[in-house]
Amino acid sequence: MFSLYNKTSRFSFTKGFVIVLFVCLFCSFNVHEEQKYSLTGLAQGTSYNISYYSNNEKIKKETVDSILAVIDSSMSLYKPYSVINKFNNSKEGIEIDENFRTVLKKSLQVYDDTQGVFDITVAPLVQAWGFGVNEIDNYPTPSTIKTIKNCVGSNLLKLNGSYLAKVKPCVKIDMNGIAQGYSVDLVADYLLKLGISQFVVEIGGELRISGVKPDGTLMRIGIEGPGEHDQTPEIRHIIGLENGAITTSGNYRKFKQNGSKKITHLIDPRTGYPIENNLISVTLYANKAITADGYDNAIMAMDIKKALKFVETHNELEAYIIYHNEEGKVVDTMTTGFKKLLIDE
Repeated sequence: MFSLYNKTSRFSFTKGFVIVLFVCLFCSFNVHEEQKYSLTGLAQGTSYNISYYSNNEKIKKETVDSILAVIDSSMSLYKPYSVINKFNNSKEGIEIDENFRTVLKKSLQVYDDTQGVFDITVAPLVQAWGFGVNEIDNYPTPSTIKTIKNCVGSNLLKLNGSYLAKVKPCVKIDMNGIAQGYSVDLVADYLLKLGISQFVVEIGGELRISGVKPDGTLMRIGIEGPGEHDQTPEIRHIIGLENGAITTSGNYRKFKQNGSKKITHLIDPRTGYPIENNLISVTLYANKAITADGYDNAIMAMDIKKALKFVETHNELEAYIIYHNEEGKVVDTMTTGFKKLLIDE
């Protein structure tokens, strides 16, 4: 049995403001002609688990570690030497690497598609609310938020080839809402290049699956969420997947308490304030983890009606959403496509 760990476990990308819920992966493998190989490790401040079927061992832990280290050196806010920190500390901009450029372009696409709900320039707001790299002594005042918002907006970024420029020196970016999904894809694509077509790649609770088990059965994924009335988390559904990615964004595990007020790590870049709505978690299916990872954060900022409508207009997405209804009860819903993945009903 795989256990997919908390997506918000302060990995070196610190996806602190975005993701809280985790999912569990059940893989009771039966070995037929091919043998199952497994790799586990720590990287990016979280854990990873990889299982694949092959006639022989084809990858080493050191190789996976090196792939993830490359991403760290590009997009980790916890690495002083990273490209993202060099950009954030620059006044005008810098040359960026290809990994950075790929994630940036996807981020800008999601920014446009969600009308600014997903915005990697949210970094100053994330820090102001205490979910960034540095600790804070006090929560920001309305005037502080107003000032910071002048530095927020992906329209303040200009990409020209491999050069990323900023319109204002105060613009800073945070790719934690999407970079880990890209890491999953990068490892998965590496396995495919090696000729491995049956695998599960999981990093910090985000996963991508390819193929079925040797006996022809599907990989099984348990989707976890809070129990009724926000009780202890429980497995709410099990889905079977042959190919694709699953990521989850939520707010019931990572938050701060300010008196009686709950301050979620999900920050709305349009208002400058933590999101307050009835959604608890959003689990998305997409072909690539970077796609699911980018959109799950944005959908968490919508109310349930807008969230479902948004997913229904995007053929590449399927969703399972847990939320509070008007009576405050924990309930769930899902798209027709996601329901077809269920194997527990």
